[in-house]
Amino acid sequence: MGVVVLLNLLAVFLAVISAVSGCSPSDRAALLAFRSSLTEPYLGIFNTWSGDNCCQNWYGVSCDPTSQRVTDISLRGESEDPIFEKAGRTGYMTGSINPTICKLDSLSNVVIADWKGISGELPACLTSIPSLRVLDVVGNKISGEIPENIGNLQKLTVLNLADNAISGGIPGSLVQLSNLKHLDLSNNQLSGEIPKDFGKLKMLSRALLARNKLTGSIPASIGNLYRLADLDLSRNQLSGLIPEQLGKMQVLSTLNLDSNLLSGQIPSTLLSYTGMGILNLSRNSLEGRIPDVFGAKSYFMVLDLSYNNLKGPIPSSLSSAVFIGHLDLSHNHLCGAIPIGSPFDHLAAPSFDNNDCLCGNPLKTC
Repeated sequence: MGVVVLLNLLAVFLAVISAVSGCSPSDRAALLAFRSSLTEPYLGIFNTWSGDNCCQNWYGVSCDPTSQRVTDISLRGESEDPIFEKAGRTGYMTGSINPTICKLDSLSNVVIADWKGISGELPACLTSIPSLRVLDVVGNKISGEIPENIGNLQKLTVLNLADNAISGGIPGSLVQLSNLKHLDLSNNQLSGEIPKDFGKLKMLSRALLARNKLTGSIPASIGNLYRLADLDLSRNQLSGLIPEQLGKMQVLSTLNLDSNLLSGQIPSTLLSYTGMGILNLSRNSLEGRIPDVFGAKSYFMVLDLSYNNLKGPIPSSLSSAVFIGHLDLSHNHLCGAIPIGSPFDHLAAPSFDNNDCLCGNPLKTC
């Protein structure tokens, strides 16, 4: 038998052995080091992390079938998985995310979410995993800052860091995530300004930055995000004017800007745009009149302009809207007769309370 034939047989043998044994020893070691920094006392999910083949029956671990490299870590504390249903509870996990996770350099998805007790910082080395597409650590107690080089993750489509204790600013490199579709940084302690060139995130469909300490103005470049359907900047300390460009976006249907320090007048484009379904501008310092630009295609599930400094009458064109579910114009300086007909015939007094001199149903007669 020739040497070439023997070498070929040896290669086949080694391939078979590799397929049987599963994940690489280095991946297995990295997973065990990652596990060593976490404590999950109730469900016993890490009891499944035993044996040599981490690609088989290790809870939350998935591998590429060809290379047998670990590609997914999916550990979610609120799950419909049988292990959760049998225990009759959601998960609780403490500890931190060990930087050895970065040795799993074929990772595509990292989901370590809704465990309530995981703390420490997000390992900066995660930005060195070129294949990473999903990074989801929502619902923990993670602190520290967003890694400065987050923009290196060119394949990232989902970045969810919500409901943690992350501080510092939004890194300027974040706008380099050209494939990002879902961004959720809400309910953290982020400060500083939203990057002026935020509009570079051309693939973005959801941008949720609510309940932070963000300051400065709303970047006009957001108007360039032609795929953006949901924008939530509420409960920050944003100031300045509302960019008119927000009312000219192609698919924006939910806009929450409430509880900020925004001033100036309401852009008429926001109210005349027929694709807007939820618009909340309440609890700001907006002034002037409510633009009289509603039409037969206006359809608002929520229109909340309360707690501002708006003056003048309620626009008569509101009566022509095809549907307005929840309308709140309270706590302004509006004056005059409340229009008759839909949607006003199904609204209660709290929708109009605490204005200067509104009258008519459901308030006192004029």
